[in-house]
This record gives sequence, structure tokens and C-alpha cells, in this order.
Amino acid sequence: MPTKKTAETKETAPLTPEVNEAAPKAAEKTAAEKKPAAKKPAAKKAAPKKDKAAEKVAEAPVQPAEQPVEAPAAPAAPAMPEPRRSVAFIGSECYPFVKTGGLGDVMYALPKALIAQNCDVKVILPRYKCIPQKYQDKMVFRGDFSMDLTADGRRYYVGIMEYVWDGVVYDFIDNEEFFSWGNPYTNLVDDIPKFCYFAKAALAALNYMNWVPDIIHCHDWQAALVPVFQQAMFQGTPVASAKSVLTIHNLRFQGIYNTQTIKYWTNLPDALFDYAVLKQNWVDANMLKAGLSYASMITTVSHTYAAEIQTPFYGEGLDAHLRYHSGKLRGIVNGIDCQQWDTMTDPLLPVNYGITDVVEKKKADKLALQAALGLEQNENKFVIGLISRLTNQKGLDLINAIMPALMDGNTQVVVLGTGDKEYEDAFRYYENAYKGSVCSNIMYDEGRAHQIYAAADALLVPSLFEPCGLTQLIAMRCGTVPIVRETGGLKDTVQPYNEFTNEGNGFTFDRYEAGLLLDACNRAKTVYFTARDRWDQMVVRDMAKDVSWENSAKQYRDLYLELKP
Repeated sequence: MPTKKTAETKETAPLTPEVNEAAPKAAEKTAAEKKPAAKKPAAKKAAPKKDKAAEKVAEAPVQPAEQPVEAPAAPAAPAMPEPRRSVAFIGSECYPFVKTGGLGDVMYALPKALIAQNCDVKVILPRYKCIPQKYQDKMVFRGDFSMDLTADGRRYYVGIMEYVWDGVVYDFIDNEEFFSWGNPYTNLVDDIPKFCYFAKAALAALNYMNWVPDIIHCHDWQAALVPVFQQAMFQGTPVASAKSVLTIHNLRFQGIYNTQTIKYWTNLPDALFDYAVLKQNWVDANMLKAGLSYASMITTVSHTYAAEIQTPFYGEGLDAHLRYHSGKLRGIVNGIDCQQWDTMTDPLLPVNYGITDVVEKKKADKLALQAALGLEQNENKFVIGLISRLTNQKGLDLINAIMPALMDGNTQVVVLGTGDKEYEDAFRYYENAYKGSVCSNIMYDEGRAHQIYAAADALLVPSLFEPCGLTQLIAMRCGTVPIVRETGGLKDTVQPYNEFTNEGNGFTFDRYEAGLLLDACNRAKTVYFTARDRWDQMVVRDMAKDVSWENSAKQYRDLYLELKP
């Protein structure tokens, strides 16, 4: 059995790391070393020659002199909000280096948006082997040290590799023992030690680089131990002064494992393994639960989801814990990268379009998609897109129940995604049963996703629960009308269509019932086939809706200022 360190064991790595190679320092030149260039003597000007034409002009009657017109000044850059705040993002994935879901998009887009809000941002990630080589080659070595981690005092190498892109500094924690395999997530047996190491190494790296942020913003269970380590083991070090924010992207995943294993890999004091912090049941510890206890502020990715997770149905066993900490729980809706999803410039689309010509040009993208997928080519068909992980969370059992009723001869369904075998097989069956009307792409392809978003008339998102959801935001940006269940971020971002006032930007249903989903689809088809002018107006409203990260970034900045006035 490994010997335990006492609770008083001092964390030495952040203060006195064992440096193997010092980070290179740039040579500095003093002003005295720089000699001014010698001035050349000015050339003598030749006497001006007389111009007869000029003399005739001089004899003409003199007109009143016009006041010189000043050239318009260049527009001043918008003033940045004050005061400036520094933020360290800590998470397990980030586009374009490694991405498995929406977390990767947030870790990429939110830091960029915060820079425009006068924030200094550093993103800390694991240096997985699966990161494309073109990024690995551009990483710069910042230094390394060793850090104690486990209950028996084992020390581990921590390397720091840096990559700067679009004003954001990305620091990758390097360790072959934990990050040498391909995928970022494998199984809990391997992932628990890996992310215990990563959470502590991220804090130690901030101390090593002498970069102390105002805010440490952690994401999901993989980084949830950061606030715990900060309070339990980093007191008296520079990084202890930072406030912490923990964002829940999906409460279903919490980092639960047996207590003895997490005790060994964290060496946290025994007092923390009680019900108020880490203890989950009689034998397990919960890493996300501990982070919620110690974080200065908790956020999640929509207002509705913040309320939902405090109820037993959505709380995944942590509803009581979240109600206890509700005073520091906020909901802020995600945005999307509007440059990445700009239909006017997207190189992946057969035909580009904007808000002024979407009604006509979207038809060309529909015909191109139908031809590419072997569907009947007809611009008047009602095309429904489904781009999703194929899991029960996404409401696919409801789609299974209504699929025969959807196939009315006027409707086509295009599916893109992978997931549970039962749903993959079901959609393969529908493609064979309804040839020319259903295409099931059991894969994920970025180009195909862009083409479906642009070509479809409607996008289906009937989720059982959806913390925020990005697909409905992307769909609206592309002029595709969302059909969604009123849950989480779907409820916050999709206003149901009102046939009496001709307002709204999508079709919704509330209870998780197949009949209500079918009714929402039929209401959408009714407007599409019988009131096309109203449908087209909704398409334009969707494209005009602000789904960017700017509003979200402003709310996060306000939150940071609340924590660090």
C-alpha cells in the first residue's frame, strides 16, 4: 500500500520547481547601443521655371479662396472596456487542436471573444499525442519541472509547450506517461489519474511561468479539481490569489471513481473526502462535486439549464448539492463562431448566400445536396436535417417513433452523426426503407455538416436535455429553421412561431412525447407549404439573429469583475 502524506505536506513544485532547462530569454538591447543613422545633406532646390499658362491664369479675375477640405480622419478603434482582466482557461479540449464536442468549440471561441472585451487570456491544455503535427511543430518550449502528486510521494515531469494564435496564448502540459495515447478520453481507469495530474500541473505551471491570473476559469469535471488543489495545496503561492470559475457543460459526466484511487492520485487531505466535498456514496468520490464546492462561482451554459439541474430529473444526483450552492450559480448562453459559419464566404458550400438572397440561393444548395446524397432532386421537398451524436440524450427514440409518419412523400430527412449502435442501425434501416427520401450518413464530416446546415429547410433537435446546444444556433445562422424541445439552451434561444402575430424563429414542443414532436414537425410543414412568404420571413429573421459570442463574452467579463472588482 502506498504511504499517505499528511495533510500538512507542503506543495513545493509551484515555488521551487526542479528546472531541467531554463526557458530562453530574449536578448535586450539598450538605447545606448543603438546608433542613430547619419543625416544626409539636403539637396539644393532648383529655381522654378516660368510657366506661360500659369501667367495667364494669374491675369484672370481672382475667385474667393475656398477653405481647404480636411481629409476625413480614420475611424478610431472602439474603446476597450476597463479595467483589464487576466483569465486562465483550463480544460481538456480546444478546437482546432483536439475536439470531441461543444466544449472544444467553447474553449476556442470564448477566449477570442474575451480579448475583444479587454481580457488577457491564456488557455492551458494537455499535450495529447493526437494533436495534429502542424501545431506540434510550432510549439515553443517554455520550461519544465517536477511535481509531487501521489500519496506515496511520486514525482512527475511537467513540461510546458507554448503556441500563440489570434492573440490567445495556448500552453500545453507535456507528459508522455499521461498523454502519449491518441484520444483525449479513453476510460475512467486511465482518465482519473490523467486529469488529477493535469489539474495540479496546470496550477503549478502558472506559478512556474510567474503568470498569475485574476480569474482561473475551469471547464467540466476534467478540470474540476483545480479549485480544490488551489485551496488545499497552493496556499501561500502566487496562484492562490486568483478567483475560480467552474463551468458545467454537461452534468451527466462528473468524474466519479472509488475513493481510494482518487485519494492516492491527489493526496488531498482526508477531511475533504466527506459528503460536503468529494464523497459521492459509501465508496466513491466525485471530482465535479468537489470543484462545485470550492469554486468561487459556478456557471452553466444557459439560464434554463441552470434552473433545471437543481431538480431531481436533470440534476444527475447533484441537484441537492447544486441547490445548496445556488447562490453562486449562473447561466450564460453559449455563442458560435460567426466567421466559421458565414454562408457568404464558406468555401465548403456549393453556392454562397447572405441574408439578402437566402430565399433563392438556398434552393441551389438544396438541389446540390440532394444530388450528392442520391435523394430525389426537387427544390419544393421539405428537407429536415439531423446533425447529432446518436445517443438517447438527443431524443432519437422520439424520432424512431414518428419516422413512418414523417415520410409523407413531401419530406426528406438527412442524418449525420455516429453513436449508439441501435440508432445507427435504425437510421440505416430508414435509408433502405425510404430510398430517395432518407439519407443516413453514419459518420462525422465537417464539409457534409456545413452543406446540410445550408441546404436543409429545418433542423431537428428534440433532446431529452440540452445544456445549451450549438446546432440550433448554427442552423439559424444558416437560415435553417430549428424544430426543438423546450429544454435548456434550446428554450433560451428558440422563440416558438406564433401564427397570429407572425413572430418567432422556430417550432417547439414541451413534454417529452413523440406525438408532440410530430405535431411540431407538421406545424412547420404547414407554414412551409401553405404560407411560404411567412416561412421565408422566418428564415430571414433567423439569419439576422445575433448568435455570436460577443454578448456572452460581455456577461463573462461582468462576472469576472464581480469576483475581482
